[in-house]
Amino acid sequence: MLKGLKHALMLSALPMALASAAFAQEAAPTLDKESKETSGKIYFERCAGCHGVLRKGATGKNLEPDASKKLGQQRLEKILANGTEGGMPNFDDILTKDEIAKMATYIQMTPDTPPEWGMKDMKASWKLHIPVDKRPTKQMNKINLKNVFSVTLRDSGEVALIDGDTKKIWAIVKTGYAVHISRVSYSGRYVYVIGRDGRLDMIDMWTETPTTVATMKSGIDARSVDTSKFKGYEDKYAVVGSYWPPQYAILDGQTLEPLKIVSTRGQTVDGEYHPEPRVASIVSSQIKPEWVINVKETGLIKLVDYSDIKNLKEVTIDSAKFLHDGGWDASKRYFLVAANASNKVAVVDTKEGKLAALVDTKSKPHPGRGANFVHPKFGPVWATSHLGADVITLIGTDPAKHKQYAWKVVAELKNHGSGSLFVKTHPKSSNLWADAPLMPDREAAESVTVYDIKNLDKGPEVINVAKMADLPETKAIKRVVHGEYNAAGDEIWFSIWAGKTDPSAIVVIDDKTRKMKSVIKDPKLITPTGKFNVYNTQHDIY
Repeated sequence: MLKGLKHALMLSALPMALASAAFAQEAAPTLDKESKETSGKIYFERCAGCHGVLRKGATGKNLEPDASKKLGQQRLEKILANGTEGGMPNFDDILTKDEIAKMATYIQMTPDTPPEWGMKDMKASWKLHIPVDKRPTKQMNKINLKNVFSVTLRDSGEVALIDGDTKKIWAIVKTGYAVHISRVSYSGRYVYVIGRDGRLDMIDMWTETPTTVATMKSGIDARSVDTSKFKGYEDKYAVVGSYWPPQYAILDGQTLEPLKIVSTRGQTVDGEYHPEPRVASIVSSQIKPEWVINVKETGLIKLVDYSDIKNLKEVTIDSAKFLHDGGWDASKRYFLVAANASNKVAVVDTKEGKLAALVDTKSKPHPGRGANFVHPKFGPVWATSHLGADVITLIGTDPAKHKQYAWKVVAELKNHGSGSLFVKTHPKSSNLWADAPLMPDREAAESVTVYDIKNLDKGPEVINVAKMADLPETKAIKRVVHGEYNAAGDEIWFSIWAGKTDPSAIVVIDDKTRKMKSVIKDPKLITPTGKFNVYNTQHDIY
């Protein structure tokens, strides 16, 4: 009898289960092939950097279907259109309403896993355009290379090399899509630029006009590159880190020939396996033959000894998730990197090869390279701004002479908004600058905060830099981003990052007077973002 009752209950439940399954199948978000491909391209270009190719989240939230479906179509469209104060920009001035709607659907669908990219693929992509023995043996132009700026033209897949003395565009060089950073060789001759599509280009500035002498593709998605800088190994190797596949590759520093690939897949600091631990940032030590390689999702920092790449040695340091960007302290011994999802800054003592501290901060620190200066009370400090908080955090960095302040938050200065990407100063400047380009509020995104380092108590000045450029009024917010000093340290340059089809500009400000000095405008300056002064980048000055 019990058996019969159980069977009856199962039969009665079957239509309900089938109906639920049919409803779930019917309600599953779908796109036609063309719309899915277009949305996938937009996701890669605009979203993958923060949320991951597999959408597991890092700086941005997890966007796997289980998470995104809970928000629903309308809520996702609203977030995409308007952005958030946690650091996500609004896309209503970049994407159409139809594109936003399809993107909201796309991120509720199961993400596709991209193909791998191994040594065979890298070598097939490698092109040595000009062998070393065919390159000039001396500088063939009269440009002051120390004051050249390599400027990312995000949406055109190019960099503009701008003469910092004349403010004229020296050359525009085709590169990968949305170059994330430009790094300069130890010699100051070559600029290495890495696109978000994994394309790495090596540009020679000794030629009459800047010339790409070698190129290769390190993966499908990438962010970081540097060279070897320790004495005896100057520019012998280059290293490039990929977001997908999660790995780093060691290359010949003069030709970009791929030599070795090392995967970063593995366990996180919590002991859980992660399939997509992306290489977030790389810096090169000058006190050891070593790179500091920061692996975003695992929270692991790798100190990679390149003195014998056939028998490669790594020191693995536990820190916190999710590692992003960072920079050296003034002594170049300690490396400070943001673990922005943990609201911490990790400090690595590269001389001792160990973690010096984990410093708690406000929400989502995002320093770029950070900013070093001497505080009137606390001595040497390193500064970071934040994606998720409207402060500039100062951390003491001198354990020898200011031990009581070392690796502690000694002050929080008020920024004019959260959504900040970069904070900047210079050894010859008494100003500390911070942007807030990812604020949804137009006035905040178009402005910067500047403090007098010698008199921090008097508070900041907020300057609307976008208005200085005198660009036509458009729907798109004219986001002011990435302050970068010239070699002399008496000018700071800011990009006006407008819409893809809108006029953009670079505003040059006199650092002493804080007044506009000049504006660089050109139809070829398409969405300028990061700017890297050759001398400052070469010598890690920030």
